[in-house]
Amino acid sequence: MASIAFEGVGKRYGEVEILRALDLAIPDREFMVFVGPSGCGKSTALRMIAGLEQVTDGRLAIGGRAVNDIAPKDRDVAMVFQNYALYPHMSVAENIGFGLKMRKVPKAEIETRVREVAKSLALEPYLDRKPKALSGGQRQRVALGRAIVRNPSVFLFDEPLSNLDAKLRVGMRAEIIRLQRQLATTAVYVTHDQTEAMTMGDRIAVLAPLAEAGKSTLMQVGTPLELYDRPQNLFVAKFIGNPHMAVLETTVTEDGTLAQPGLRLPGPGALAAGSRVFAGIRPEDVRRAGDHAFARPVTFTGTVEILETLGHEVIFHVRVGEDLILAKANDHHNLPRLGDRLDWTLNADRLHLFDGARHQRLASQIGGRG
Repeated sequence: MASIAFEGVGKRYGEVEILRALDLAIPDREFMVFVGPSGCGKSTALRMIAGLEQVTDGRLAIGGRAVNDIAPKDRDVAMVFQNYALYPHMSVAENIGFGLKMRKVPKAEIETRVREVAKSLALEPYLDRKPKALSGGQRQRVALGRAIVRNPSVFLFDEPLSNLDAKLRVGMRAEIIRLQRQLATTAVYVTHDQTEAMTMGDRIAVLAPLAEAGKSTLMQVGTPLELYDRPQNLFVAKFIGNPHMAVLETTVTEDGTLAQPGLRLPGPGALAAGSRVFAGIRPEDVRRAGDHAFARPVTFTGTVEILETLGHEVIFHVRVGEDLILAKANDHHNLPRLGDRLDWTLNADRLHLFDGARHQRLASQIGGRG
């Protein structure tokens, strides 16, 4: 079993705190993604699993065994780094087999295992080449091969695709997922790219910098759809989703609705007049008036300030009072132009409402979404 458990784990460098009270259980064979902005401690958490950073507080276990004081070489984990960390003077074959050589594996077995891994990664033609003669994608596959050949219980990935171009990243994402499924091992993957997180993870752990974290660095953990459809706090709501969720600061009125300059929304109920509520709405839930028959429509007037043509869809940034609301269109015909002031409709059943003081998801939600 290669389950991983963070139990109240914290990390400090002297007086500087990096991680706080991280509680997270990663089951055997799960693909877990740590995601968050720079400075949230996601790479530090990964390096603690590897044994490259010491745990300051709490307990970290792999396969049920506490590893706080276990040396990295005795943890049965393999790590793929952002900068590949290949030996420039060694061939591809030597780089892949280096870890086995250090473990005194017989030479014939090393050659066999290296060729098997090279075949699975389409690296056979390059086994005699040095890293400088490879493309970025090929170097990344060599780094993957060096981890795979050891057949570890846990794979760790520290932003391994950030140095690749966009098209190559898409292909490598699929390759990493395929390999993890094929090898049936536990994987923990760190990225700052929430699109990468959404497309790769069985579950995602969203981490926040301590200035925004409160009691714990971990803001929410769940499947990609759980995070997208039911963000539990304002931080996750703003971070997950591309294009991002528009968030409006509103005030509860005497009649229980939510007021914002240029827009009035249904309220969640049970809140005193004058209370602050953050209302979030995703672009796919906002359309030009008449383009979509929402069950509970709210119509408002707004001006097109930005227009993003993405090929398969068009995103409008619509000015309403002091805020911008994003709207989506899949039809390229008869598109509005910059500066057009038009009527728009949003789906009130898809509002995400958050407490204005604590930034937590409100228990009573529009359309039964709570």
